[in-house]
This record gives sequence, C-alpha cells and structure tokens, in this order.
Amino acid sequence: MALADSVPGVSGGTIAFLLGFYDDFIGSLNSLLSGTKDERKKAFKFLVKLGIGWLIGFASAILILTQVFESHIYQISSLFMGFILFSIPIICMEEKESLKGKYWGIIFTLLGIGIVVLISVLSPSSEGSTAVTLSFGKLLYIFVAGMIAISAMVLPGISGSTLLLIFGLYLPTINYIKEFMHLNFEGVPFLIAMGLGIITGIICVIKLIKYVLEHHRSQTIYFILGLMIGSLYAITQGATTLDNPQPAMTIHTFSIVFFIIGGAIILGLQFLKKFTSTKQTA
Repeated sequence: MALADSVPGVSGGTIAFLLGFYDDFIGSLNSLLSGTKDERKKAFKFLVKLGIGWLIGFASAILILTQVFESHIYQISSLFMGFILFSIPIICMEEKESLKGKYWGIIFTLLGIGIVVLISVLSPSSEGSTAVTLSFGKLLYIFVAGMIAISAMVLPGISGSTLLLIFGLYLPTINYIKEFMHLNFEGVPFLIAMGLGIITGIICVIKLIKYVLEHHRSQTIYFILGLMIGSLYAITQGATTLDNPQPAMTIHTFSIVFFIIGGAIILGLQFLKKFTSTKQTA
C-alpha cells in the first residue's frame, strides 16, 4: 500500500482492495474512531500490524525506491497494470452476489472511470520546485490538500499522490519527509499542517465509506471497479509526473514481462488467501 501511495498513478486503497482486506481496513479505522472498547482493541491490533508494514514501505520508497521508479517507471507501471487487470475478474467473482441482477450499476462504473481520468488529465507534468514558502494561508492550503489527498488514498483507484501533484505539493512533501528522515527539521511546519489535514480527512471520509459499503454495496463495488479501470489510464501517464518527466507509456514502452509478473502475484495471493481460509475453516 505504501509503495503505491508514494508514487502518482495508483492508490494504496487499490492494493488493499486487490489483496482482499479493504473491508477490514475501513472497518478497523471506523471502529477505532467510534467502536466499543473490544472493537477498538481489535482494530488497533490490526492497524498496528498494517501500519508497521506501511511505514517500512513508505520509508523504503522515500529513501531508495524513488530512484527505482525514476529509472524503471515503465516496468513498475506495467506491474501495477498487471495487478489491476488480473484482479478485476477476481473481484467480480467474489462480489457476484452483490453485483448480480444490478447491471444498471454500470453507471457508477462509468462515473468512477470519468473521475480518475479527469484527475489524471488535470495533473501537471512537473511541479519544478521541491520547497514552498510557508505562510498562514499556505499552511491552511496544505491542510486542505492533505485532507483531500488522504481521502483519495483510502479509495481504490484514485491516487492521493496524483492529487498532491495537482495541488503542486507532491515534490515538496517528498522532499520535506526525506529531509526530516535525515534530521533536517526545516519542513516540520509543512509536515504538521499536512499531518493534521490527513487526520481530519480520515475522520471525515471513513464513516462515509463504511456506510456505503454496508448499505449500497453493489453501487459502491461498481464505482470502485470504475476507479480501478480508470486508474489504468492514470498509470500510463505516471511517467509524465516524475521529477524528470518522461513520455507517457506506449505499446513500445509497456513491459509484458512485468505485466505478467503482476498478474502472477495477484493469482498467487488469491491462492494463498483461499488456502489460508480453507485451513482456518478446517
């Protein structure tokens, strides 16, 4: 999830949905905010395990893998495309009871596709500056941007990093986090404003997602599928959002090898999930 969240193109929420723990993820966040004591305890344990992995992944992305994304963006993008395309039929099969007979919900799929494509089209090719001049108005802007970006990160399909690009804050965010990890605290006010926005965004959006998954599941699944399909276009444009922009992916820069690897990983994880479920039942 962290590797996906740290680069424009694909959302960490997409990875959670592909791996089959999206409902647990949203439910745990909701329980932590307003659950009973036992629910909060269970949610806290789940989120701590997930959070440790996320922090390790994000730190790796900031310190090491940003260079890999820069130099091998087309291979990484092809891998993400394999994740998504191979997972869509799996999701449809697992959610067939909520989707069956409600094919009018394709309207929500088209809406999801349109939203992600529109966001990708609005995304600039490059921001240029890796720092910003901080004032009260700018800190408020950073707070609002963080609130909107984290809302996107927990939704499959929409990349919060892409939204930060649109707000002109992606490179400054990555740069200030990297500097903080090297004990340079110049960007602490920026990071505090962003962090407060992230916390506020989570509080505002989680209950809404939890509600629609429980009461309007078919429409929500159709919408999520649309977000995922739309993210395929966003991924092809990922190279244009790098610090040193590259041309958008074409058939010539698409890597079939990494695409197949991505699909194999999804199929392997699906097999592992079924094997684990069968073992627990037995």
